[in-house]
Amino acid sequence: MNKAKILIADDELSMTTALSAILSSEGYDVAVAQDGKKALDQLCANDFGVVLADLKMPKLDGLALLKELQRLGVPTECIIVTGQGTVDSAVQAMREGAYDYIEKPLNAEKLNRLKALIPKALDKFNVQERNRELSSKLEGLTHYGELTGQSEEMRAVYQIIDAVAPSSATVMILGESGTGKELVARALHAKSDRAKGPFFALNCAALPKDILENELFGHEKGAFTGSTNEKAGAFEMAHGGTIFLDEVVEMAPDIQVKLLRAIETRTIRRLGGKKEISVDIRIVAATNRDLQKALAASDLREDLYYRLAVVEVFLPPMRDRAGDIKLLANEFLVRFCQQNGKKIKGFDERAWEWILSHAWPGNVRELKNAVERAVIMARGDVIAAQDIIPRHVRLGGESPPPLVVPAGSSLAETRKQLVLRTFASTSGDATRTGKIVGIAPEEVRAEIAAMIRTNGAARPEQAESPPSVVTKAKTRPVVGKSKVRKR
Repeated sequence: MNKAKILIADDELSMTTALSAILSSEGYDVAVAQDGKKALDQLCANDFGVVLADLKMPKLDGLALLKELQRLGVPTECIIVTGQGTVDSAVQAMREGAYDYIEKPLNAEKLNRLKALIPKALDKFNVQERNRELSSKLEGLTHYGELTGQSEEMRAVYQIIDAVAPSSATVMILGESGTGKELVARALHAKSDRAKGPFFALNCAALPKDILENELFGHEKGAFTGSTNEKAGAFEMAHGGTIFLDEVVEMAPDIQVKLLRAIETRTIRRLGGKKEISVDIRIVAATNRDLQKALAASDLREDLYYRLAVVEVFLPPMRDRAGDIKLLANEFLVRFCQQNGKKIKGFDERAWEWILSHAWPGNVRELKNAVERAVIMARGDVIAAQDIIPRHVRLGGESPPPLVVPAGSSLAETRKQLVLRTFASTSGDATRTGKIVGIAPEEVRAEIAAMIRTNGAARPEQAESPPSVVTKAKTRPVVGKSKVRKR
């Protein structure tokens, strides 16, 4: 266990010598600085949980040192050591953020108080340090495997993946088409102990019943006409790894029975075979259907559901993670510019207006396709509205999905959503939007401008290059010759 580090900043040699000996005997790792400037350099270069700063010392006094630490964002707890006649200044230091103060001379009573103060200050430092590390980690989670997003909704998904991936539990991923369910399955596989094993994906809705059964379980030679060789199925090929069964609700009832047996016994039998084959796999399933309706309609066996959905992961649609739209759009812009050998700086203001106000019923897949088309069609170095808005929308042929307002929404929020949705359906025509909604075009433009500011959308002149989608850790500025650590 690492010792807690304490810095004593005081120009009195007798004071630093005595305190250093006392605190070292208490088990702390103690360092000394003879003036405020040297203390600041040491605090910027090393981790100190607590600094004992004399209020009166050369170059930088205790209060000035405290203010510099706060300005630079250096994490430490400051206990001010003050002489007689400077108590008012020490109280001011506490108002400025000091943990506490203690008066000189340090007699036995005051030393005992100091010994009691330091552990409490270190506890506060450690709690804040853990919070900083967690915040830094969450800030960096714009990417999680192949998933992209930093909204609260996506962070919740990442937390579930982190929790369930190391286990052997089966997982059911729920979400609309185009939300990226297979990417969640791949993230579960990559974060698990099976990461070095195979990942095998099957779309149960894309294959006819007989072919799906063959793909899952394989067949023996002569099992049916034309089967001249034996063939291993997905269960055998994914041994030691993960099988992803997309649109599992579309699986025929008799195959659901065989799947249930395979999950329960961890064995399968090839078509036309008599031998039981043991398999070690993890099953991840997905559907875009409402599971309760599917169960009620007997499209999914209830016993199979309970086997598949030990843990459920809900992947939110784009309309519920609007904060990720700009991030994803820029991500796709960079990707497709590289693939197509184009140099495009960003999106113009009207393009952003449409991107941020469009409902995206096709979710991430629709946004990805829209950006790819825009990159291909763009003739300039900035994507314009006509590049990204589909032709049928520009001609007024889009029938927007109904606006659903959650119970408890404010009138202002309802109005905002109505304006944004109508603005998207009119291809960004503020005058037409105003006539439909019943407000002035200037009010429409004000709503859209507020939306752009909230989402941080850059004007084209601000987008010399597409911004990175990974948030970089903040660093402290260099003070003197000391190296400042990255946070």
